[in-house]
Amino acid sequence: MANEDIKSGLEVRRVTNEDTATVTHLVGALFAELHEGDAVPEYRLESVENVLRDSGRSFGFIAIDDESAIGILLLTEGVAVFAGGAFGQITELYVDPKHRSRGIASLLVSRAAAFGRERGWKRMDVGAPHQPRWSRSLHFYESEGFVEVGPRLRLDL
Repeated sequence: MANEDIKSGLEVRRVTNEDTATVTHLVGALFAELHEGDAVPEYRLESVENVLRDSGRSFGFIAIDDESAIGILLLTEGVAVFAGGAFGQITELYVDPKHRSRGIASLLVSRAAAFGRERGWKRMDVGAPHQPRWSRSLHFYESEGFVEVGPRLRLDL
């Protein structure tokens, strides 16, 4: 992590229900970037409140610099035999483009990992966006110690 790039005024804290509008804004920016500016379905952004309300399984960390939210990491807790019990899954990670390459995403991942260890997780998973277009994201996760375990698939219900 590039600690020398992180300003001393940076705060990383747990997300609360009061952060719904801020989290919605940051997640909307993430989706817009991933989908190259296409409109984000409103139901996805409306689900932020429901996700944050599920405080037993859904958690998040927000990076604030000079009173402006510049990064977000959301994660959920799952349980699986392959994970040896409870584990964390990063569902969204976003840093404002103007603040990238300063170690903020690394700090968010580090805080999430420490939180997971406190909860007894043995691992934390993440799905990287489509390759090769988002190869920078994959390289970031690998630099944080994540290892590739295969493609992730979904079935819409």
